[in-house]
Amino acid sequence: MADDQQFCLRWNEFQSNMVSSFKHLREEKSFTDVTLACDGQTCKAHKMVLSACSPYFKALLEENPSKHPIIILKDVPFTHLQAILEYMYAGEVNVAQADLPNFLKTAERLKVKGLAEVNQNERQDR
Repeated sequence: MADDQQFCLRWNEFQSNMVSSFKHLREEKSFTDVTLACDGQTCKAHKMVLSACSPYFKALLEENPSKHPIIILKDVPFTHLQAILEYMYAGEVNVAQADLPNFLKTAERLKVKGLAEVNQNERQDR
């Protein structure tokens, strides 16, 4: 029967559109549902993005369900947090060579995918 035929509909610019949309949502602070705090400063983000990019944030948010949690990060410089969020939302970030080792240590503590080694049992979401 002709009704059984399936068609694959593909959005050719899907990935670039998603990256652009996430960056726009972050810049506009639209639909943010989590606040991150460190060094006496705060920034807003999206639980979905944090969870997709970090098993640390995913576990933290799952274990502590809240409509709009505030996560206080100890020993995380605010500049590192801003750079990590840029990396999560855009897929890339520029970091000064002198700051790179400390930045990567922060990314490792926060288990940021693509910047940190992740245990085998946490790779299930990849």
